[in-house]
Amino acid sequence: MFDTTDDALAWVQQRGGGDLADKMGLEFTEFTIDRAVARMPVAGNTQPAMLMHGGAYVVLGESLGSMAANLHAGPGKLAVGIEINASHNRSATTGYVTGVCTPIHLGRTLTTHEIVVTDDAGRRCSTIRITNIIKDLPPRG
Repeated sequence: MFDTTDDALAWVQQRGGGDLADKMGLEFTEFTIDRAVARMPVAGNTQPAMLMHGGAYVVLGESLGSMAANLHAGPGKLAVGIEINASHNRSATTGYVTGVCTPIHLGRTLTTHEIVVTDDAGRRCSTIRITNIIKDLPPRG
């Protein structure tokens, strides 16, 4: 699909992660079939106790996993999430969190990715697993 890993990163940066990811400040920094990385600020994504909101971790994970599945799916296909789960291990309070997405299974119709989210000190904050189904891209009309 892409000649270089820079082309894939440029594709995802140009395409973006959608309105929600944009509002949360998600920034893709690395993007290949084997590894996708994005970061997100803690500020603006906290719960009332000023801890990173668990749902924010899930948005980061779903954004990474779905975009990685779409890269794998290729032209004319659309990957959409059908299952996601998360285990939150620690709460970030400042700086950024970084998600690293790696494939567990890359099939013809299903993909599964694991996303490990860490804080600026490298401590694991959340582990997310997402499964996407790959479908034909609907016709535009």
